[in-house]
Amino acid sequence: MSRIGKKPVELPSGVSATLSGQTIEVKGPKGTRSFTATDDVTLTVEDNVVSVEPRGKSKRARQQWGMSRTQVQNCVTGVTDGFKKELEIQGVGYRAQVQGNTLKLNLGLSHDVDFVAPEGVTVTAPKQTEIVVEGIDQQLVGETAAKIREWRKPEPYKGKGIRYKDEYVFRKEGKKK
Repeated sequence: MSRIGKKPVELPSGVSATLSGQTIEVKGPKGTRSFTATDDVTLTVEDNVVSVEPRGKSKRARQQWGMSRTQVQNCVTGVTDGFKKELEIQGVGYRAQVQGNTLKLNLGLSHDVDFVAPEGVTVTAPKQTEIVVEGIDQQLVGETAAKIREWRKPEPYKGKGIRYKDEYVFRKEGKKK
């Protein structure tokens, strides 16, 4: 029995959910998100509560049960609070600035990196060494932050590079004479 799947998803005030077939559409103050569940689960919306039930006792139905409930919860969280990833840049001369929806990164390469933010994601740089990625789609926010981090991953000797705000980088000792 799925511990996650059997919990119903509460819809806070200002959020509405409409169900058409296997697709649930959640509308809130930050926007609209939709999720299409597989045929292994049944979605129901009653009195500001969304519940997910498995169809049958197969292993796939039980797997989809918890995953579908989490996806619906992420839709609700996205349209109410949104998702946010914070990155920080460490290294001499490394900096970031935003011009429109383009993030300009100076990372010690022979050229500046221009990263265009995808639609649905907002990228800001409150300081030259901080990047904030925000949006209502958790998967898209995480993927965008990972793509930005990919340009200069933190290296273990000096710790230079782009890292997540709470990330710990294991430091290595350099060569000895």
